[in-house]
Amino acid sequence: MHHEIQKMREMALVYLDRSGGLQKFVHDCKKYNDSKQSYAVYRFIISINPSDIAELDATLGNYILHNPIQAAQIFQSVCFVAIKTLSLIEQLQTEAQISVLLKPTHLPPLPSYVLSLSAFPFNYTSQRFYMSEGIVIAMGTVTKYTQGARFLCTEETCPFSEGFRYIRVHLPGATESATVRSDFVCSLCSSPLQEDMKFRVLGDKQIVEMIDANVLNALKGYCNDKSHFRIQTFTVFLRDELANKMKIGNHYKIIGIPACVQNGLQATACIEANSVQLCKPNGPSFVSDNFKYLLSLTSSSCWRFTAILANIFASQVVPPGSYNTLKLAILLSLVQTCDKESADYLDLLIVTSDTLVIDRLLNYSMCLLPRGVRHPPSSEVFPCVSKDKHGTGSASIHACSAVLAQGGVCYIGDLSSYKKDKLELLQSVLESRMTTVFIPGKKYGEAADQQVTISVQTSFWSFVGVDSSPKKHIQKDNFLIGQMDVSLIPPNLLDVFGLLICNEFPSCQLSSPLVHHILKKAINPEAMLYKVSQQFRTEDYEEFILFAKNLHVELSSEAENLIQGYYLASRRVRRDSINGSTLSASALKVLISLSKAHTKLSLRKKVLEEDALIAILLLESSLTLKHGKSALCIAPNPVFPFDLTDENSLQQRDSYLRQCYHHLLKFIGAYGPGIHMNPNEE
Repeated sequence: MHHEIQKMREMALVYLDRSGGLQKFVHDCKKYNDSKQSYAVYRFIISINPSDIAELDATLGNYILHNPIQAAQIFQSVCFVAIKTLSLIEQLQTEAQISVLLKPTHLPPLPSYVLSLSAFPFNYTSQRFYMSEGIVIAMGTVTKYTQGARFLCTEETCPFSEGFRYIRVHLPGATESATVRSDFVCSLCSSPLQEDMKFRVLGDKQIVEMIDANVLNALKGYCNDKSHFRIQTFTVFLRDELANKMKIGNHYKIIGIPACVQNGLQATACIEANSVQLCKPNGPSFVSDNFKYLLSLTSSSCWRFTAILANIFASQVVPPGSYNTLKLAILLSLVQTCDKESADYLDLLIVTSDTLVIDRLLNYSMCLLPRGVRHPPSSEVFPCVSKDKHGTGSASIHACSAVLAQGGVCYIGDLSSYKKDKLELLQSVLESRMTTVFIPGKKYGEAADQQVTISVQTSFWSFVGVDSSPKKHIQKDNFLIGQMDVSLIPPNLLDVFGLLICNEFPSCQLSSPLVHHILKKAINPEAMLYKVSQQFRTEDYEEFILFAKNLHVELSSEAENLIQGYYLASRRVRRDSINGSTLSASALKVLISLSKAHTKLSLRKKVLEEDALIAILLLESSLTLKHGKSALCIAPNPVFPFDLTDENSLQQRDSYLRQCYHHLLKFIGAYGPGIHMNPNEE
């Protein structure tokens, strides 16, 4: 066995020399040596490529993967000999002072190296490297732990009453009491050992709760997959350079060593993280052939493809041709979902009396995204704080629905069911896309209070049931033409939602096709009621949206001029003597977001005037519901004024939209001086 260990030491030195690790090690030693300070522990991080080291020496490669703690001792010996031979650190006295952390760049892509709490058995007793992945759903504050400590014999005549013979170093899965406690005895004279506090080395520690990514299917409230699986959170310890490397709500792949931590009578399975890697979902590089064919058929018009998409969308929930404006807005919102902080989010608020149908439609649409979360009423929408369950007494921040829906949609249900303080918090988040968690220091054992700011990269959907709301409100008598009674919703909150949409059917009266659809679905939920449902399946829409949302689009100068002209003209038209302009500053951002979304939905990369026109009509319709008609005076349902039944109806709609375009140019010319518009000759 000694011969094998010696051979592995030689191979470890050869690997360090070939991989460039030896050069990095010498550089790290120089930092310690230049400080001229004596340390109890000298810590070194060595990057290991399992493929390269297994090719160099299979025995050493296998030893690193399956006995990483013992393998670290081999590198510890190599490092000590190198330091003494080359005189790299003058202060170093014993090999025990060297702490080596091996960091594999990856693990073999084999099932035996994957650790999942959804699968049995969960082998947490073998202290070797595993790969696991999941979503961060809770995160504690950074605290301190003992990285290393020096102990001395209390017997003054003992040779070990000085020097660096007894060094305790943290090992993966070990608790604080395993590193530092008062019952250690000298191996030479059996006298008690006492810690030399001057040489205690502290490091950063952070406790993170992760969960299998399959939980996203459960959070949707609806799933096509009928199989059952077990979901359980698992604890991840981040130490030293890994502290604060994770963000709450993100999806990570980690390499680490599993362990079992005892907290009183409760044992917790955890993973001591060795490396952390952010998982970025790759969108599909294709759309289905049926969508491609539809795009080629409608290439003569910039409006037809998206009109047909909206017309046939969600035929599993509502009949084709119903709720077209709402379905177009949903599709536009879906393709604008993004996990970047500078994204153009598109939030939707629907006013309806058909709450059941709208709820089904929104829930179905939300499930088309990998990150679609239906908020359960019993939990919090935004992050909250509680005591860490591992007995540390520190604070733990929980992700909640909005953060778990990162890069997707958080569907929060009926807005009228929320209390005033929750609505104010929602308004604040929609304005800034940030939320702040307050952590009182006194309650969680900290010296000072903390405020943690968390980015909320999510689009929000909600509805208001105008007839069924339990809240009482006062009816206004001075409604303007086209204005809707939305007094249930605070005006400031109403303004921060990108679009306000009213469903197309009169109150208490559903269309005949919708009634037939609901009854047939109640009898046979799995039935395909329309041929178009087979031609454009739910999976096809999922792929289409993932492809479209990843398109990078740019505004053309013509579209920019049209948007700017409308915005300035509307600010002048929509104003009152008390509050000034009723058009909020965020309206311009919403216009740009809608224009880009329509371009993506059309599978183009340049925003045209046609895209800007659809955006303007949708926003003007929303503003009319809030504030009444303006001088632009659009029709009640401007984007879909006709039922789309055949090619003639599509041509009729194109002609109508061209008239709207010229009408818009006249409006800008009359109320937006300084904006030079050149109407295209037909």
